[in-house]
Amino acid sequence: MTRERLSIQQRVSIGSVLCGLFMALLVGKMLYLQTYRHEYLYAKSESNRIRVQPVTPRRGIIYDRDRRPLVANRAAYTLSVVPAEAAKTITVQKLSTLLAIDEPELQRRIKKNTMSRYQPATVKRDIGFDKVAILEEQNEAFPGAVYRKDQARYYVEGLGAESFTGYVAEISAEEIAKLDPAIYQAGRVIGKAGIEKQYDRDLRGIEGTEYIEVAASGQLVGSLEDHPGEPGEAGSDLVLTIDMDVQKAATESFGEFCCGAAVAIDPRNGEVLAMVSEPLKDPNIFSSVVSDSLWRAIVGDSTNPLLNRPLDGLYPPGSTYKLIIAGAGLETGTIDRMTQFSGCGGGYQFGNRYFRCWYKGGHGRLSVVQAIEQSCDVFFYQLGLKLGLDNFSRYSQDCGFGKKTGIDVPQEASGLVPSTAWYDRKLGNRGWTRAVLLNLGIGQGELLVTPLQLAQFYCGLANKGRVYRPHLLKAIIKPDGRETVRGGELAYHLPFSEETIAILNEGLVAVVNGGRGTARGSRLKGFIMAGKTGTSQNPHGEDHAWFVGYAPAQNPEIVACVLIENAGHGSEYAAPVVRNIIQAYLDKYHPPDTTMVVFKAD
Repeated sequence: MTRERLSIQQRVSIGSVLCGLFMALLVGKMLYLQTYRHEYLYAKSESNRIRVQPVTPRRGIIYDRDRRPLVANRAAYTLSVVPAEAAKTITVQKLSTLLAIDEPELQRRIKKNTMSRYQPATVKRDIGFDKVAILEEQNEAFPGAVYRKDQARYYVEGLGAESFTGYVAEISAEEIAKLDPAIYQAGRVIGKAGIEKQYDRDLRGIEGTEYIEVAASGQLVGSLEDHPGEPGEAGSDLVLTIDMDVQKAATESFGEFCCGAAVAIDPRNGEVLAMVSEPLKDPNIFSSVVSDSLWRAIVGDSTNPLLNRPLDGLYPPGSTYKLIIAGAGLETGTIDRMTQFSGCGGGYQFGNRYFRCWYKGGHGRLSVVQAIEQSCDVFFYQLGLKLGLDNFSRYSQDCGFGKKTGIDVPQEASGLVPSTAWYDRKLGNRGWTRAVLLNLGIGQGELLVTPLQLAQFYCGLANKGRVYRPHLLKAIIKPDGRETVRGGELAYHLPFSEETIAILNEGLVAVVNGGRGTARGSRLKGFIMAGKTGTSQNPHGEDHAWFVGYAPAQNPEIVACVLIENAGHGSEYAAPVVRNIIQAYLDKYHPPDTTMVVFKAD
């Protein structure tokens, strides 16, 4: 009996001690959590209860010169995932089915855009409203999945404007590493090309912040009154020099041609009126997250739609380059306006090689103006030889070739002007002969230019030797309405005298309006256009067609340059496109009922 009582007492004592220890530990833990760990746990609790959500500011609208929108914004929804919540659920699996995105790709996007385990990581932009409705109705079935009202870029279709507007897309890890982290963060969009990239800081504005209360179930309760957040600031609007009517005419004039470029510039100030790169690519496809398969399809397209042909396409200029050769010949005294070389009989013999003229019947003996009008290769073969490689290189560079124009959009090519040093380095001191000058004299050989460079040079011919830097930005409009206007910037002067420029212009007028001009089939209605045809050899297919023209010839307001790849003769294919572009400009700014002095060609 005693043993049993002792046993019960012992048991009670042991139980009491254990309970005391447990209560002591419990109280100690509570004190530890309520005092020492209070701030940490409170912050963690708040992070679960409060969701910090970015407020994307309105991205600036891009207008043409008449304040008509070229690029605007439209309402959209962006879907994100809170990593800490989604990791414990089958949210990713369900979202994969809902969005038709592979789970590994979805996981990759979450990881890429995660800044904090408790902050939403963007997985898809511009989701359809049907998807939003499902997420709203079945909120508890998608823990950690959140959507917010956002905006997507909208590019006016049918204008072919992507060569200068560029596009926006999700920022890459490489870009984040190079840019200001306070402005550029994972999951945001950034200008990737063109005006969108060049002026991204002006367009994007300042991001705001919103604090959202979240229930334990994950359902959004609403904004927190004691956390007003920051509203952010809208981006600036941009007014471009582009004329939508001229741009549309340039795009439509290409017709069924696959690949090429068009540039139209006001020679009086360098304002770009139109710019087209064919084939066109729709920048609206980049408004959402571009899948790997779509990107591979774009990159693998044999027509290379990502190549900005006006700025970054490199081509031999063909006969359009004969004006540099003629101008250098006149300036160096190699020729004057009356000089005639050996007559053209359809070709020119140089050593053991026979260099053909494009006209097999031959042009006979010609002056420089006649040689420009009829584009006689034999005349320029001989002039190129007499001019010499050093003069060719010097005058080419002084006319703006072999270097970037400095236009206010990125990704511009410099082109190539061969020199003695270049040939020695490339082929060795004895690896080349003076025969290279015959090809260079007609714009062939190793010479490479961009359509923009060629247009800029002809702007100098049209503007009495003054060459303005091509530019697209005309004005910046701040959110408060303040407007800053950008003017033209003089880039350089052509290395030609007034007399030389007058002779060259006489030849260019004859090309379109003379009795034997190579572009006489592309005359304008009511105005005189000057210009030059070009047909450049292409080792990969049919010849490329060129034409550069300006009008009105006596007081030029527009220069247009067109290249059509693999088309054939410039007079047949490129000249009509330039004519349409310039005619559209003149019809708008000088309609038939206005008075303007014109003159008749001989």
